Amino acid sequence: METFDYVIIGAGSAGSVLTNRLSEDPTTRVCVLEAGPSDWHPYIHLPAGFIKTFHMKSVNWAYQQEPGPYTGGRSIYAPRGKTLGGSSSINGHIYNRGQRQDFDTWAQLGNRGWGYPDVLPYFRRMEKRIGEGDDTYRGRDGNLTVTTMDWKDPLCEAFMEGAVSLGIPRNPDYNGKIQEGVSYCQRTILNGRRVSAATAFLHPARRRPNVDVRTHAHVTGIIFEGKRAVGVRYNRGGKHGDPLEIRVNKEVILSGGAYNSPQLLQLSGVGSPDLLKSHGIEVRHALPGVGEGLQDHYAPRSVARVKNIRTINELRRGMSLWVEALKWATTRRGLLSLSPTMVYCFWHSGETTESSDLQLTFTPASYKEGVQGQLEDEPGMTVASWQQRPESRGYVRIRSADPFQPPIIQTNYLGEEIDRRVVVAGMKLARRLLASEPLKPYFAYEDFPGPKVQSDAELLAAATQRGTTTFHPGCTCRMGPADARWAVVDDQLRVHGLEGLRVIDASIMPRMISANLNASTLMIADKASDMIRGRTPEASAKLEEYA
Repeated sequence: METFDYVIIGAGSAGSVLTNRLSEDPTTRVCVLEAGPSDWHPYIHLPAGFIKTFHMKSVNWAYQQEPGPYTGGRSIYAPRGKTLGGSSSINGHIYNRGQRQDFDTWAQLGNRGWGYPDVLPYFRRMEKRIGEGDDTYRGRDGNLTVTTMDWKDPLCEAFMEGAVSLGIPRNPDYNGKIQEGVSYCQRTILNGRRVSAATAFLHPARRRPNVDVRTHAHVTGIIFEGKRAVGVRYNRGGKHGDPLEIRVNKEVILSGGAYNSPQLLQLSGVGSPDLLKSHGIEVRHALPGVGEGLQDHYAPRSVARVKNIRTINELRRGMSLWVEALKWATTRRGLLSLSPTMVYCFWHSGETTESSDLQLTFTPASYKEGVQGQLEDEPGMTVASWQQRPESRGYVRIRSADPFQPPIIQTNYLGEEIDRRVVVAGMKLARRLLASEPLKPYFAYEDFPGPKVQSDAELLAAATQRGTTTFHPGCTCRMGPADARWAVVDDQLRVHGLEGLRVIDASIMPRMISANLNASTLMIADKASDMIRGRTPEASAKLEEYA
């Protein structure tokens, strides 16, 4: 039987970083198991290819959420990357860290070494920022290239001017000292090509002789001896493939993401005893927090019809698309080099809010039925608005003892009253932005939610009707003290009560952050790599505001 020092389950954002960092030691042997294929497909590397990978089941788990109390009876689509690079290979390329308060809250929940001054050095270490930014906060020499959107669109400019007219300032770097404001988005794209976690971290590591990356390797269970994880079982080739085992000398590292990591723990007998017994699974270790606490950002998308200018809806059709394809092929610029979101805006839902609790995005395009991935034929522009730090929590639970069955995903969007209030406030701000003076030459009329929708109750009903995920699931294997019933891992990301097993991905976030999750997932893995190797952590950042 094969033996490695570390087996990493999942070659996504976290797994790619861990593979790179752990294999820096030439005496350490690392095996990576990825259920999906290699990231060879051209749509992965073409930025506009996200429209295709959004529904491409060969590289996408293509999960469905359970209907919730505020989703109008709808089952919301939940794409997740199933290839090298994971969701960083199919996402919208956005690089957004969040606010300092997010990480300070993690530390206040009992997680030593996870405050903002502690994590900032790791954000800097992994980043190669090209563009504006104070080097107190930004990195210039890391693996991950971060650029700013270079498409200067009249509608985007008018939207930002509209934000300024409402008192929202321009902010050249929302990943710097302050997040609040409006600006073109920052993204992981270089020379018109996606920079995924696989591109930045995994592929350079694969050139090392001590790294073994195996695709089409669906892990079915973690092997324990007593309370120690000693290996994994997987099927080579998927459900009907060959069952194999690998043993570890040091640790099993679970980096499957917010849906797959708790699912695999439960399948392996780690989780709520009642849940496990109901599916005939032997309870290896009772840990009721596994799979509980799921959080995600829920966004209604406000749409206006556009006049007097062409939008992406028209540019992606007929001869215009061929022109854009030629432009990308010769210059790596143009429509095919774009992200689904072009402008970011962070602001407050009310005057008493201490930090921005709303995130809004603007795109000079509109999508069918408010769902990203299918552009409409009519010219339109869209503002998605969501609450940055929701209180509502859901869960991820196995559907059966079959490791090839998708898990039950219940997000419970808008279950808490404050979430409903903030989402309505975001829709009101989106409406004001679309109707602002600078956008008037292009604003034909509001299509959704529509001028007849005015009261808070009507706006909430519209959010229930058309809101969707922003693809930011986390918090299902939360980091916290051993005496916290909800905690799954400690502040070293070791599973409570077990040995030789860590969870390292977005699932360990104790609560949602004010951001897309990919940047922080990469940071978590980079920081965890020092913990695993027993290295002295990066020195905490010396910041004036913490003096």
